Amino acid sequence: MSSKLLRGTFILTFGTILSKVLGLFYVIPFYQIVGSSGTALYQYSYVPYTIFISIATAGVPLAVSKFISKYNALEEYAVGRKLFKSGLVIMLSTGFVSFLILYFSAPLFAEMMFTKNEDVGSSLKDITTVIRAVSFALIVVPFMSLIRGFFQGHQSMGPSAVSQVIEQIVRIAFTLAGAYVVLHWLNGSTVQAVSVATFAAFVGAIGSLLMLFWYWYKRKHYLDELLIHDKGTINISLKEIYKEIVLYAAPFVFVGINNPLFQAIDQFTFYRALGATEFAKSAFSILNFESHKIVIIPVSLATGFSLALVPSITKAFVEQDRSGLNRQLNQAFQVLLYLTLPAAIGLSLLAEPVYTVFYEHKMLGVEVLRAYAPVAILFSLYYVTASILQGINEQRFTVLTLLVGLLIKLSLNIPLIQKWGPQGAVLATTLGYMAAIAINLFVIKKFVGFQYRLVFRRSLLIFIFAGCMWAGCEIVYRLLTLFLSPASKGQSLIIIVITAAVGAVIYFYLGLKSGLINRLFGDRVDRIKQKLHLRV
Repeated sequence: MSSKLLRGTFILTFGTILSKVLGLFYVIPFYQIVGSSGTALYQYSYVPYTIFISIATAGVPLAVSKFISKYNALEEYAVGRKLFKSGLVIMLSTGFVSFLILYFSAPLFAEMMFTKNEDVGSSLKDITTVIRAVSFALIVVPFMSLIRGFFQGHQSMGPSAVSQVIEQIVRIAFTLAGAYVVLHWLNGSTVQAVSVATFAAFVGAIGSLLMLFWYWYKRKHYLDELLIHDKGTINISLKEIYKEIVLYAAPFVFVGINNPLFQAIDQFTFYRALGATEFAKSAFSILNFESHKIVIIPVSLATGFSLALVPSITKAFVEQDRSGLNRQLNQAFQVLLYLTLPAAIGLSLLAEPVYTVFYEHKMLGVEVLRAYAPVAILFSLYYVTASILQGINEQRFTVLTLLVGLLIKLSLNIPLIQKWGPQGAVLATTLGYMAAIAINLFVIKKFVGFQYRLVFRRSLLIFIFAGCMWAGCEIVYRLLTLFLSPASKGQSLIIIVITAAVGAVIYFYLGLKSGLINRLFGDRVDRIKQKLHLRV
C-alpha cells in the first residue's frame, strides 16, 4: 500500500473518530443546560432525522469514491466528473424533498409515540416543533456527502476529515451557545432552546460545506488538469452510473440505519408500554439519549476498526487466499473482543460515577447504564460482522439480519418494558442484536468455511483476563467508595481515573505476559515495549 494511501486512510479514520468523540462528549454541558426533559425532547427529533439522513446519505461517500477511483484508475476522468455534476443536482433535489417529507410529517411522527386516548396535546406540539427544526439539515447534508465522496475518490481524504470535524465543532458550539442564550439570556422555554439545538445540525452542515467549497477552490486547477489526460474511450450513461452507485451504497444503508431503527422502536413504543407519565419521559431520556450516548463510546473503537477491515478482507477473498482470509477474520474477531470487552465491563462496573460525571447522580440512570453497557459488545460485533459480509460480497444478508433483529425487538419491546421498565427495552435490543449477529456468523461460516475454534479458545483467555481485571477493579472501587462519594462529580472523576488505571494495568499486563497482545497486534507491540523499556 502506498504511503499516500496509508496517510489518507489515517487522516480519514482520525477525522471520523475525532468527530465521533466530539459528538459524544458535548452531552455533558448540554445536559446541564436543558436537563432531562430537554434531552428527551432533543432525542425525539434526532431519531427520525437520523433514519432519514442514513437512508439519504449512508454509503454515498464510499460508493462515489469507489466509483470515481475505479474510473480514474482507467484514466477515464470524465466519467467521474459526469457523476459529480449530475449527482450534485440529484442530491440537492432529493435532500430538499426529504426535508419537505420530514417537515410536514413531523406531526405524524409525534402522534406515533402516544396512544389515542392520552391527553398529550402540548407534547405533540413540542415534538413537532423540534422535528421541524432539525429537518432543515436534510437540504444540505446529502449534497455535502457527495462532495466528500468525490474528494475521496481522488485519494484526497483531508477534505472529508476536516469537514467532518468542522461540522461537529460548529454544530456543538451552536447547540450549546444557542440553548444557553435562549434559556438564560432571552428567558425562553426548553422547547425553544432544544429547537435551536436541533437546528444546529443545519448550521454545522453549512460550516462543513463552506470548508469543502474552499478545498474545491484550492484544488480545482489540479482536478481540471486530469480531464486533459482523459482517454475518452468509455461512454457510460447516467442510468448505468446510478445503477452502479446504488449497488455500492445499498448495503451500507442497511447497516447505517440498524441502530437508529432500534431506537425508533423504543421511541414509538415506550409510552404505549408505560403511558405518558413523568417517570416514562425521564426513563425514555435515560435510555435513548443519556445512557446510549455513553454506551456507544466503546463502539467507536469497532467503527474505526471496521473502516480498515473491508479492504484487507476483500483483497484476500478476491484473490482466493483462504489462509490469509482466515487469518484476517481470526484477527478481526479477537481484536474486537480484546478492545471492547474490558471497556464494556468497566463501564458497567463504574456506571454510578460515570453517569454522575456525564449528567447527575440518578439511580435509575445508573441501573439502566449498568444493564446497557455490555450491549456495546453486540453493537461492535454487528458492525464488524456486517463489514465482513461486505468484504466477502454477501452483503445481501444484511437486509435479512436487519429485518430479523427488528422483528424480535418490535415483538418483545412492549411486554418487556411493561415488566422491567427501560431495562426491558435493553433486553429486547440485546435479543434482536444477538439474532442478527448469529445470522451474520452463520453466513460467514457457510460462504468462507471459517472455523471459530481459535476465536473461541482465545475468547476464553480474553474473558479470563477481563474477569481478573473486573476483580481488581471491584476491590479498588469498593475501597475508594469508603471515603469518596460517587454522588459527587469531582469525586466520581477521581474514582473513574484510579479504577480505570488499575484495570488497564491488570488487563494489559496479563495480555503482555501471556503473549496474547503480540499475537493480536504483531511486531508493533515489541517496538512500543522497547520505547517504554518494558521487559514483560
